[in-house]
Amino acid sequence: MTSAADRRADPRVHPEPGTGVSLEALRAAAQGLDGIAVRTPLVPLPALSALVGVPVAVKCEQVQPIGAFKIRGAYTAVSRIPAERRARGVITYSSGNHGQAVAFAAQRLGIRAVVVMPERAPAIKVDGVRRLGGEVVIAGNSSAQRYQQARHIAEEQGLTMVPPYESLDVITGQGTCGLEIIDEYPQVETILVPVGGGGLIAGIAAAATALKPEVRIIGVEPEGAAKLARALEAGRPVTLDHTDSLADGLLPLSIGELPFRVLSGKVREAVQVSEADIVAGVRFLYEAGLSVEPSGAVTTAALLSRRIRPAGPTVAVLSGGNVDPDLLQRLVYP
Repeated sequence: MTSAADRRADPRVHPEPGTGVSLEALRAAAQGLDGIAVRTPLVPLPALSALVGVPVAVKCEQVQPIGAFKIRGAYTAVSRIPAERRARGVITYSSGNHGQAVAFAAQRLGIRAVVVMPERAPAIKVDGVRRLGGEVVIAGNSSAQRYQQARHIAEEQGLTMVPPYESLDVITGQGTCGLEIIDEYPQVETILVPVGGGGLIAGIAAAATALKPEVRIIGVEPEGAAKLARALEAGRPVTLDHTDSLADGLLPLSIGELPFRVLSGKVREAVQVSEADIVAGVRFLYEAGLSVEPSGAVTTAALLSRRIRPAGPTVAVLSGGNVDPDLLQRLVYP
């Protein structure tokens, strides 16, 4: 659980000026990721299609080299840091997948990476950062604590901050996922995207609507972390008192300022799923041969629970698969 104390410090860096992500920039990012990120498969799920009544395919970001979509944005951002600054190393704050992605990018580019992680971070994600050569610093459980510690280390050691979602380069990198969806499945009418800080849905919305303006983009978040829904209601990011869910990657207290600007006018819907829905989503995907973490299974959960009723061909983004094996066993074999 993230406490209200998070609000006492802003866990963000200042957004870059401008809020647009052009198709040209997205295609350049895709080119930069060639040989780094995988062009992940779209896998049809006939059983889910039959249940929902429209064709459904899942976008399998869990097969990325670090087990999550975060590699797209992290590598794009790290690779674009000017060489002289980049050589001094990078730092980030992360509950897991973004940290692994930054460590992966740093390893590929031959530089140092420090990742500030929460005490509650899943062991599989902490071990993943270390396996990729990243240095792990544990700092409490709130995003504010992680950010403050990361900022202190960055200033003290001359490292460049690579934020999880408050970066136009990160958002642009995540948007390459949307390019792939429209390219491979141009008839898609609805795309469901898990929502944490908002970088993924902002990037996908920018890419997908640039190629197909009428496509419907829907954010999916836990009932205990309904930050996009609150932001859409208010017309601006709103800080929640706390967030809590099995989906540990979707727990920021607020949607990011920059992601919200990018997605505004493109994303108009956000639905919430219960903890029981999330477990059912993980189990359904496992039985279909896909090992997906709770954060990545929320889109499938939304379809299974009928919280979303799409009218045409649908893609559900599975954002990651870094789930502790013991937890997975408990979820699929209760």
